[in-house]
Amino acid sequence: MIFAVVCFFSSQKESKAQDPAFSQFYANPLYLNPAFSGSAPKGAPRGNLNYRDQWPGIGRTYVTTAVSYDQYVDKIGGGLGVMFVNDRSGDGNLQVNTASLIYAYHLEVSRKFRINAGFEATYRRMDLNWDNLTFGDMIDPKYGFIYNTQENIANNPSYKQFPDFSTGFVGYTENFYFGFAAHHLTQPNQGFISESELPRKITSHIGGNIALNKYSRNVTTISPNFLYQRQQDFQQFNYGVYVNRGPIVGGLWARHSEENFDSFILMAGIIQETFKFGYSYDITVSELKNSNTLGAHELSFTYFLPCRQKSKSYNTISCPQF
Repeated sequence: MIFAVVCFFSSQKESKAQDPAFSQFYANPLYLNPAFSGSAPKGAPRGNLNYRDQWPGIGRTYVTTAVSYDQYVDKIGGGLGVMFVNDRSGDGNLQVNTASLIYAYHLEVSRKFRINAGFEATYRRMDLNWDNLTFGDMIDPKYGFIYNTQENIANNPSYKQFPDFSTGFVGYTENFYFGFAAHHLTQPNQGFISESELPRKITSHIGGNIALNKYSRNVTTISPNFLYQRQQDFQQFNYGVYVNRGPIVGGLWARHSEENFDSFILMAGIIQETFKFGYSYDITVSELKNSNTLGAHELSFTYFLPCRQKSKSYNTISCPQF
């Protein structure tokens, strides 16, 4: 697998990689769409921690951690956010670290409809540990990996760093929301040896909140949602529903590409005034289910800090929770 990673980053002129994807995408709002910066209830400061361990049954192959903070700032009419993401592949032989600054302008079109437009500037660094990689010339047909490679890895760069830019917008009413985001606008070169562009990622998402018994003490709300992402030739569809009653929320999702039905996603969480917590598990149903991958585990935690002063211009409109 790592040999394939090396070939991918060092010799391909056109990259076919995809960014890490979170199952609880609304619980990691700045990663999904920079326009969500400052969109917490009442514009409150918000801290997010997201952790995803994909296919733990075949080793710590893909582990992604994201930490973010954002809040609404009345003086600039929008939200400010910062985000840090670490993505580890192949037991850490390949790591991608990013640090982002985000601004989202909030436009109150009416008392019940708001549009946010966001822009994200990112520093992106990729580190590759050549010493732990294996190459084709190290293989003996009978005894396996017994030879030293003739690849000149000592003079190969061990890291690649570059700026990256993204943008997006969201629109939402009391019960309906939609958005669009474009990441890697300039498609920067991420190749370690030869040129390899980071493909632009396009995201569209739409959903709503439907109250079933809004006059009851414990309102039950269902929230159907749909997410579409495309990065070069790869397309992904997520669709499902959340059910929220009181502080408890549960969800069932399906995820697939054009040619492969990947997984079902089960999610359970709790929402309080000051925090929310969610756990989800991806049940692999593709051909990988025979590889004992153990699916994927994902945790999300959001903490809402107290508002020091209430914005005079900020209206509370329901946004997606998970």
